[in-house]
Amino acid sequence: MITLCFVNQKGGVGKTTSCLNIGAALAKQGKRVLLIDMDAQGSLTKSAGIGVLPQNQPTISEVLGGKATAEEAILKEQGSAKFDVLPSDIRLSGAEVELIGAAGRDFILREALEPVADRYDYALIDCSPSLNILTLMALTAATGLVIPVAAQYMPLDGIMQLLQTVDIVRKRMNPTLKISGVVVTLYDSRRSLDRSIYEAIKQRFEKEIFEDIVRYNSKIAEAPTFGKDVITYAPSSNGSLAYQKIAEEIIRREET
Repeated sequence: MITLCFVNQKGGVGKTTSCLNIGAALAKQGKRVLLIDMDAQGSLTKSAGIGVLPQNQPTISEVLGGKATAEEAILKEQGSAKFDVLPSDIRLSGAEVELIGAAGRDFILREALEPVADRYDYALIDCSPSLNILTLMALTAATGLVIPVAAQYMPLDGIMQLLQTVDIVRKRMNPTLKISGVVVTLYDSRRSLDRSIYEAIKQRFEKEIFEDIVRYNSKIAEAPTFGKDVITYAPSSNGSLAYQKIAEEIIRREET
């Protein structure tokens, strides 16, 4: 199972959107996909079309706390794309506090996913926009990370801090962790600022940046309000086509 962690400590850069739509695009390519929501806001869960979870439905919170297995918590074949989802909700906030003193906490997610790893080709983890305990768990469990960066602004200091955290994770918990790609989002070629920021990102991440850019597209924003990914909601839109090409590039990078 190739496990990709979507991380950026800056909010509003299209992190959850990219995780959802790349997952849907991979599923469309015939890949077995598991989406993992590691954000207490449950944005990925909601965007995938899953409503309010009943209290008796295990979530990632119960999995990390040892109260349920990943198999028990996974919701199967969600949406038209037929990906599986390991959901999250506000319960994860309490679980994070409880995990502060847990022994070997950084490895809990990795160990929890091991029993289901042979069932999936890809697991995509959506993290909260902060470098907290849960993000460290995700980085420890991942084979690679994907960094979504909005072309409208580029807080390089935040990205550098993220890369420093990645170096620490490599040294202490996950020596094989790599940057699998940088996704440029919210791009508008009509604006000179967007063009200049894109060039700066391209220069900084020459080898990691994906060939296709996710341009600003209303269909991408509309799709989650209907509980759908843009691949299903508007398959011929620019946003859908961009994410499908990025998924194809991920397959080429990760499987060759």
